[in-house]
Amino acid sequence: MLAETVLEWTQQWKMEGRQEGISEILLLLLEDKFGNLPVQIREKILKTERSTLEKWSLRILKANSLEEIFDS
Repeated sequence: MLAETVLEWTQQWKMEGRQEGISEILLLLLEDKFGNLPVQIREKILKTERSTLEKWSLRILKANSLEEIFDS
């Protein structure tokens, strides 16, 4: 039972770490392309789930504005 719980925690921590890593990279890329980001954008990125972060990350390649990245 304890081993299973520890394994679940470990997996959860890994997933959270990956999500944080994606958020950090996305912020870095956005700042490089568009300059300083509004606080609201930073907060939005840090609270967003991984699949959405990945979608936004791909949009950086073609986007000419922040709006193009975050609009559905």
